[in-house]
Amino acid sequence: MFDAGSKKSAATAAHAPVLGIPPATGKVRRLPGVYLPRHFAARDAAEVAAFVDAVGAADLVTFDGTKPIASLIPVLWDRSDAADGERGRAQDGSGRRTGAERGGGESRARGRGKQSAGTGNAEYGRLIGHLALANPQWRSVGPDTVALAIVHGPQAYVSPSWYPGTARHGKMVPTWNYVSVHFTGPLTVHRDAEWKLDIVTRLTARHEAGRPSPWHVTDAPAEFIDSQLKAIVGVELTIATVEAKEKLSQNRNPEDRAGALTGLRGEPGPGPAAIAELMSELAPPPEG
Repeated sequence: MFDAGSKKSAATAAHAPVLGIPPATGKVRRLPGVYLPRHFAARDAAEVAAFVDAVGAADLVTFDGTKPIASLIPVLWDRSDAADGERGRAQDGSGRRTGAERGGGESRARGRGKQSAGTGNAEYGRLIGHLALANPQWRSVGPDTVALAIVHGPQAYVSPSWYPGTARHGKMVPTWNYVSVHFTGPLTVHRDAEWKLDIVTRLTARHEAGRPSPWHVTDAPAEFIDSQLKAIVGVELTIATVEAKEKLSQNRNPEDRAGALTGLRGEPGPGPAAIAELMSELAPPPEG
C-alpha cells in the first residue's frame, strides 16, 4: 500500500542493510543493496528459521529467457551444511573444512545426482523441494541460473481510519502489514531417483509428524513410489542470501499502533488476527 515506512527510513532505504541470516549459527551477516528499512528487519535468526519451517512452502521464481516464471512448491530449509561449515571453522581455525567435515559432505552428496556448475558453497544451507516433471519451469534451469524463493506469512490491510492521529491532522494513508522471507542463490535440478526419494521422504516425515497414524512413504508399494518419482524433478537452491522482513507498523507511534491493533482484531479472516498477534509480541515503539 502507500505507506512504505517513515520519512527517515524512506530517505535511507537505498543504504539500509539486508539481514542475511546463517540459520544454524544465529549470526547475522549484513548484505547491501535491497530495500529493507531497518525497523522492518526480522528480529531473530531462530525465529526466521522456525517461521520458514512452519510455512513449509515457497514461490520458486526463475527466468526462462523471456519472462519470469514461478511455482508454489513444498520446501525444506536444510541447515546441516551451514552447521557443518561452522563446526569445521571452529575446529581448525582457518575457515577450511577439516577432513572429517569433507567426508561428511561427500557422504551426504551420494545419491543426489550431479551438481550443476553454479551450485557453490552452502554457507546458509539449502532450500530443497521438487517440481512436477510436466512443469516446464525446470527445463530452463542452467548452470548459471540464480533463483528467488519467497516464503509468505500472514498479511493484512491496515486502514488509516484506525489511527487516532488521522482525526487530528489527516496525514495518514493505508498500508499493508506482512511477514516474508526471500532466499536467493544458484539453482540445481536433480533427476536422480535416490535424491528425489530422499526429499519426498523428508517432506512426508515433516508433515506427517505428530499425527495419530502418520503415513510413511514405505507404506505404499515400492513400484508405485518409483513410478511417482519419475513424474517429478528435484530442485536445490544453494542459499546465498536470506532477507527476512516483518512489516508490523514498527514505524508508528504507540497510540497509532494501538489503534491498528484494535482495528485488526475486529477484521474477519485469519490474516488480520495473525498480524495483530505478531504486532502484540513486538516491544512497544519509542514515544514521539
